[in-house]
Amino acid sequence: MNLDKTKALELLNKIMELELAGIVRYTHYSLMVFGYNRIPIVSWLQAQADEGLVHARRAGELITHLGGHPSLAIGPLLESHKHDVGDILRESLAHETAAKQSYYELLEVARDRSVLLEDYARELISEEELHFGEVDKMLRTPGSTGTFSG
Repeated sequence: MNLDKTKALELLNKIMELELAGIVRYTHYSLMVFGYNRIPIVSWLQAQADEGLVHARRAGELITHLGGHPSLAIGPLLESHKHDVGDILRESLAHETAAKQSYYELLEVARDRSVLLEDYARELISEEELHFGEVDKMLRTPGSTGTFSG
């Protein structure tokens, strides 16, 4: 079976655009956090922006590896004007869910066709699922062991 390079490149560009949007989102969020717990939350948000840049660069490298042209677009940037930490985290969950879905789509295109892309997709899915779990835990009521259901 041959890899559908056109579809793989389309998905990699979508991933790159989503990751670039994540950089902008997390940077914006980090500027909008106020209150007693600002410093650790801002540091965490800035780390998420830094991670998004690494992910975007990796997607771009794979695009050029496959002979494609990396997009200059940035994924959707929703400004809800809600800057409560809970709102920020819920928006983060929605954004991360979209990114994770794109990695799953890439995994399906790559499955049994490209070990490189399949391993890449699996690695990033794992990272996104761990990140999702971190955000889920931050949204839980203190003392709650069940997953967030908002």
